[in-house]
Amino acid sequence: QVQLVESGGGLVQAGGSLKLSCAVSGRIGRINDMGWYRQAPGKQRELVAGIDREGRPNYVDSVKGRFTISRDNAKNTAYLDMNSLKPEDTAVYYCNAEFTYWSGFSLREQTSWGQGTQVTVSS
Repeated sequence: QVQLVESGGGLVQAGGSLKLSCAVSGRIGRINDMGWYRQAPGKQRELVAGIDREGRPNYVDSVKGRFTISRDNAKNTAYLDMNSLKPEDTAVYYCNAEFTYWSGFSLREQTSWGQGTQVTVSS
């Protein structure tokens, strides 16, 4: 059973910072792409930042220059440093990971989600 466990959410004032972590555990072979998504009330879930195994990031325009995604492959963990937070960043943040695992003699691919962590930015 593969689990993604997020941590680091909370309440912060506008202009503040938070750092989210996402730890992947279980019987996995290799983690490929990882990403952070968010979903605000009444809105669709959107990709905030993604990172491939080589560490190359991509960001949605609204967070460029404020958020930084990183990962530690040895720890199967991804991070999201969020600075200069704005009230519009308020949402539940979800971690996503694409990984491979062995099923018998077959190598399979799967995508899993974390349970989400609430980020609230007050004005």
